[in-house]
Parts: sequence; C-alpha cells; structure tokens
Amino acid sequence: MKLAAVLAAVGLALGLAACGDSDDDSSGDDSGKLRIGLEAPLSGDLQTLGEGMLNGAELAADQLNADGGLLGKDIEIVPIDDGGDAEIGVPAVQDAIEEGLDGVIGPYNSGVGVETLPLYQEAGLVPMRLTSDNDTEGFGFTLQPMVSQIAPVTAQALTDFLGASKVGIAYDNTEEYTRGIAGEVRNQLEGRGVEVTAFQQLQPGEDDYSSVLNKLAAGKPDAVYAAVYFPEGARIAKAISPGSSPTCLLDYGAYDTGYVEDAGEAAPNCDVVGVPAPDDFAGSETFVSEYEDQFDEAPGTWSPYTYDSLNVLAQSVERAGGLDAKALSDALSEVKDFEGWTGSVTLMPGTGNREPATVTVDEVNDEGAFSVDLAWAKAVGAPY
Repeated sequence: MKLAAVLAAVGLALGLAACGDSDDDSSGDDSGKLRIGLEAPLSGDLQTLGEGMLNGAELAADQLNADGGLLGKDIEIVPIDDGGDAEIGVPAVQDAIEEGLDGVIGPYNSGVGVETLPLYQEAGLVPMRLTSDNDTEGFGFTLQPMVSQIAPVTAQALTDFLGASKVGIAYDNTEEYTRGIAGEVRNQLEGRGVEVTAFQQLQPGEDDYSSVLNKLAAGKPDAVYAAVYFPEGARIAKAISPGSSPTCLLDYGAYDTGYVEDAGEAAPNCDVVGVPAPDDFAGSETFVSEYEDQFDEAPGTWSPYTYDSLNVLAQSVERAGGLDAKALSDALSEVKDFEGWTGSVTLMPGTGNREPATVTVDEVNDEGAFSVDLAWAKAVGAPY
C-alpha cells in the first residue's frame, strides 16, 4: 500500500475519533458562520493561480449565503496561503485549524498536499482537494483530474495528435506532481512504442531554458514535453521559435492564466495539457458573467473547480445533516451526476476521485486566452 494511503487511513481514523470525542454537534461553530478554508498559493510564483481559486470559492459562498447559507449559517471563506511550498503551508494550516475550520477546499500543489491533507483529516475535516498526484488519493475528495487520468491523454496527444514517434521529456524534479506525471507519461509513451530520447531534469526558477531544450533537441525528437508549472512553462515557450521543430507540449501543471501572462507573445508556441477553459464548459455563460460582475475580471483557470467544490461540499453537508466526518464522507461518496460549472460530477468511494475527469489539450487563441485546441479534438475524437 502506498505511504499516502496508509497516512490517509490513519488520518481518517484519528479525524473520526476527534469528531467522536467532541462536544460539538457537528453543525458548525457558535459564531453564526461556517468557516471554510481555501488553501492555495496566494503568494509566490503561483499567486495568480491561487487568487483565481480563492475568487471561485468566494463567488460560490456569496451565492449560497444569498440563498440562506448552509445549515442556517453564512459561509465564510478563510484564505490559507501555502505559497505552493509545504514549509509555508504546514504552519499556515496548523494556525487555521487552531483558529477553527468547519471545512476546507484545497490545496492545489500535490507536494504541499501530502503534508497538509493529513492535518485536516486529523482535525476531523473532509478536504475537497485540488491535488492531482495519485499519492494524495484517499485524502478527501477532488473534482480535479489525477495523474492516472492526465498521463494517458498526454501520451495520446503526443502520438495521435502530434504524430511523435520520438519524444524528449524535461521535468521539474523538485515537485511531487511533476516528478510523478513525467514518469507516468514516459511509461505511457513507451507502452505505445514511442522512443523517449531524453528524460531531463530542470531546475525551476531559471531565467532561460534554452540549454535544456538544446539537450532535448540533441536526440532529434519529433516533440518535446515539459512537466513543469506555469512560470517555467512560460520561459520554455519563450525559448522556442514559433513553428519550429520539435513541437512543444507543456504539462497540466503549466495550465493557468499565469502562463499566458508570463509568456506573452510566446504563449502560442506551446500547447498545454489542461481542462476546458472557464468559458469552454457547456452552459458556462451565466457562471462567467456572474464571476466577471463580482470581480471585474475573467475567471481564473481553477475558479470553476473551487466554485463547484464548495457547492458539492455544501450539498453533501445538507444531505449528511451536518459536518460529522463519516457522515459527510458517505454523502460525498454518493455524489453522482451533480451538474455544475465544470460539467457533471461523480465522485468515487475510496479514492475520492472524480470519474470521469475531463482532460484536454488547450491552445492560446488569437485573443490571448486558453481554449480547447480543436485540431487536437478532431485528431483524437474528443467532443469539442
């Protein structure tokens, strides 16, 4: 059994024990509000991503409050800044738990999540995580795709869409998620008979990745794939000449509006594995309009996911009749065909994963925004 699964089981047991020993009736604190934490990188290189997550949760909370709240109380979103770093995230989460939380959405970074998710469960909370590394399975529930769901789409895009028979891979070895996805994509490619010409580590935070790309190009690949977050993805895009060979595909970790902002004119140089953009989802017009009216800006990449996460959590709390961890976990395990901004949501007992979870290949369009790459959709038969 994976270490994360063991920790999850221990954490859940401790969390349930904590709930059982409490004098609380599991219907929230006595302040008249339910405090829902939103753990995200609200500072640092991924701040843009985190702010979009926070706004999505706040939009959902405001709408729920306008409709009577949850369990007769208003929802208060409590920002928890982990900076995308476990050393920052652990004390921030410990402080938030000590101050009192009734629920939590997040974190996003898997490397942070393996450290902070057990803390929530030990406190008797059921996280609605946004992590994608499969080592975080069993820690609450998620609407995000997991590595096991992302890697096959990535390998198919590199082969069936880009036509690559030789691929050079670069990856950030300092992050839990990027290490995991890079290895799984390599396995998927080799299973398809593709030659992986290079498996090159890179150091995040560099100003220029031309030397990394030169090393990849030495193997004469048909395509290069980089498992990095969006700051590094943007610098890789800047180091690539438009229309050059090999073709560039960036990993899911690079998929965020921050990539477009950082890469600027170079953003179209790479396609990015991701999810549908906020306005690509069917029936998204109302959600996007409400978001723009409230925040006077376009939704962040992950705003729809935190928006839906809070609504799924709220619905499940109502069905469970409170916040008791076991009853709430049981209610979340029964979520099926919930219709939200991100489409239909069904959650799986045990893993807490969403099935199916939509993964797409996105391009930066002429308006400077992400949208599903229709050429990819046609090549692989995706319904876009």
